[in-house]
Amino acid sequence: MNTATIHRLATMAFASTLALSALNAGAVVSAVGPGAFPGSSLLVDLSTSVDGTEVNGLTVGGLTFSYSLGNGNVIIDGGPGITNNVAPLNVVSIGAPGGILGVALPGPSTTFGYGYALLAGGTVPAGTTITLFNGATNVGSLSYLAEPDPDFPGGFAGISSTLPFNRVELTFNAAAAAWAADNFRVTAVPEPTTLGMFALGICALLMRQRRRVG
Repeated sequence: MNTATIHRLATMAFASTLALSALNAGAVVSAVGPGAFPGSSLLVDLSTSVDGTEVNGLTVGGLTFSYSLGNGNVIIDGGPGITNNVAPLNVVSIGAPGGILGVALPGPSTTFGYGYALLAGGTVPAGTTITLFNGATNVGSLSYLAEPDPDFPGGFAGISSTLPFNRVELTFNAAAAAWAADNFRVTAVPEPTTLGMFALGICALLMRQRRRVG
């Protein structure tokens, strides 16, 4: 394969990659249910954690948790007991509930979700909000209506993004005196596409050809 052909293939691959990037530039986020997570998705249910463990700085199943208001506010506990989406043990606020629960993911992901329950009554608008980040870049956010589940208001909050993210921030409605979260689900970004691998291969071939010419 001569240098001109390699250049032409590399240009085509690069143009195709740019086209895909342009399509992704209009990325959106959407709400999803538990059924949107394939069997290969990561599930962290905290059932084997130690009761009373501090959550700020805790790593479980590849997820690293943080809490913006520091230690002594969020621990592993029995929480509200069993609901449709939460079961002991789970993440529970025992101090100031108005902070941000951060979750660092194992790698780039496309879908994230969790069950939650609020210590409140009736239906709570914007019961919880998920904000997605890729590094420091805000990818998007969604809020979820908390409804009796079956007693405490809550439910399942799931979000999917057409752009990858590697960190999420969770907040809960200030009307709730406390909250619990459980059954964290994460779907990782799929393996590189055939096009991406093709582009990398062409670039490697081009670099090798240039070294030979030099």
